[in-house]
Amino acid sequence: MLDRLTHALRTDHPDRPAVLRHTRLGTVRPVIRRGELADLADGYAAALHAHGLGPGDTVGVAVRPGPRALAVMLAAHRLGLRIAVLDPTAGPDVLAARLTLARPDLVLADAAAQAVAGWAGPLARRADLALPRLTALGPVATLGRRLPGCAPHLRPAGATPPARPDGGPETDAVIVFTSGTTARPRAVVHTRDGLAAGLRTVADLVDPRPGTVVLGGTFFVLVPALAAGAAVVLPARRPAALGRQLARLDPAHTYLTPPQLRAALAAGARFTGRVWTGSAPADAALLRRVKQSGAHQAWSVYALTELFPAAAVEEADKSAHDGDGDLVGAPLPGVRARIATGGELLLTGPGARHRYLGEDPDPWVRTGDRAALTPDGRIVLAGRLKDMVLRRAENIYPGLYEPALHLPGVELAVLVGVPAGDGDERLVALVQPAPGTDPRRLREALRGPLDRMAAARPDAVLFGEVPLAGRSRKPDRAAAAAYCARELAR
Repeated sequence: MLDRLTHALRTDHPDRPAVLRHTRLGTVRPVIRRGELADLADGYAAALHAHGLGPGDTVGVAVRPGPRALAVMLAAHRLGLRIAVLDPTAGPDVLAARLTLARPDLVLADAAAQAVAGWAGPLARRADLALPRLTALGPVATLGRRLPGCAPHLRPAGATPPARPDGGPETDAVIVFTSGTTARPRAVVHTRDGLAAGLRTVADLVDPRPGTVVLGGTFFVLVPALAAGAAVVLPARRPAALGRQLARLDPAHTYLTPPQLRAALAAGARFTGRVWTGSAPADAALLRRVKQSGAHQAWSVYALTELFPAAAVEEADKSAHDGDGDLVGAPLPGVRARIATGGELLLTGPGARHRYLGEDPDPWVRTGDRAALTPDGRIVLAGRLKDMVLRRAENIYPGLYEPALHLPGVELAVLVGVPAGDGDERLVALVQPAPGTDPRRLREALRGPLDRMAAARPDAVLFGEVPLAGRSRKPDRAAAAAYCARELAR
């Protein structure tokens, strides 16, 4: 699809906007046009080639999502390079360990991500971005605006970039870092063939149409949408501005994380078309609220760094599920699922990662999720294996019971274990009420679901804000357990 996109940008309405920006005044302006994006990708390919980079070399990229990041990806694809995706929010120690593992031949970073000395440093820290000092990175080049103290620019070159070498489908395309520590970082390696399969799955699932508007900012949004001839709008960070985007642009497809959806709904946003969410749990109640706010359909996508996407479910099917656990849908075409000993969900398919960097290939992805398969093959999650709470010698899996807590008026809810002081754990429900909800009425409404938990009924129910963590803003169970412990000790 990357080859198809490069061709389409030049031949299919090159003067049309590729990426749009919604201004504060309410107008919509093109950030870059389709032909300009193709030229930028060619210019970066020529510049990287002039740096001496060729097939098999690795380029680290610490650039916020947008046209430049996509252009670099297209340039790397053309040259047969491998991209290592660097998260500037991970902190300098973690990033240094990841760089040691990936050993990029060149790092491309925008000015804020470099966190250099001088007045650019405070700017980066305010954005929660930090990289190790340039000397720890090796060769570095700045993409986009250059601030004082930053590395030299990587300027798009005018020379014709070389033709893409035929490295075969198993050639490494991208490295994405996942769980791991500074002592032992872990990196997921996707091949060109696997990356292409994942992009095709997204395109087939979403089916973006030419001339429509898509709101979203990730690589898996940009490529299928632009290849199909749609224009992409990067989501505003502030909920009120995001609401104005939705009202002004009438997008056919909207991609937002669950926390972004909740914030937009709290700001009174109205949705259109089909809405897609993932990266963190999205319960049926949240999807219903999205549809009540105007969306024609609301989909939850189950995906992993190792396999994107794996399954999807629309609100109507998710709401109709009356069993235990969280229904995440049937495996998407080509994806196969099985349950290992101990209840762990294993997945495989054409879009699955090839291997972890430094490890042998393995076709089956261990998800870390406890799950079951329905008779018709749909996946029902029962929580993370490591989230298990041991209470009175009984194993309790929070994911089995948390969906029942998401009643109207509940923004988010988790079950966590809190040390009881005798080697046992207390099971605590931390419930975050939706704005404007009467806590007394909500506590009364929760009685029924709590009674149905039987032996897994929580020892305590606390109302408060559920802590979130990471770029995907998933519930931080460790922080939630620490908060509950403090509240119970009062």
